[in-house]
Amino acid sequence: MFLELESVFNTPGLELPFAYALPEQPAELEGAGLPLAERPLVEGILRNRAGVVELHGTARVALAAACDRCAAPIAPVLLIPLEHTLVLSLNDAANDALILVEQYRYSPDALVWEDVVLAMPPKLLCRPDCLGLCSVCGQNRNEGICACANQGDPRMAALRQLLAD
Repeated sequence: MFLELESVFNTPGLELPFAYALPEQPAELEGAGLPLAERPLVEGILRNRAGVVELHGTARVALAAACDRCAAPIAPVLLIPLEHTLVLSLNDAANDALILVEQYRYSPDALVWEDVVLAMPPKLLCRPDCLGLCSVCGQNRNEGICACANQGDPRMAALRQLLAD
């Protein structure tokens, strides 16, 4: 989607709301392992502040994945904040904090996809205190304690014996 920004850049104080669904995941992100349930929804507002345009918004990302500890199916929804500054010219081309807009048209798709990938949690969990699976029998430890849990680590048997005496 292209945003037409001429009126926003030329009118101090003007605000322009926007909302759309991101297009399909770009080919370069195919290996990123994003378990998307649906296309992310993006909404926000563009504001002219002293000749620069600030983009403020949120990307709503619905996932369909398995818990990284217990493999239970989960469907978390992430709300990813989008905060960027758009300018028509740069004094320092190495400045990554500002986004250069050419000819008053800008497509935020690549920028939003980048924000989505960077905001993905390193582990997707069904709950923060997920106990995972028993390494011996595979029992989901969130659902109950298995017989293996009482045995403990066999390398600690000598210490347990000392404590028992």
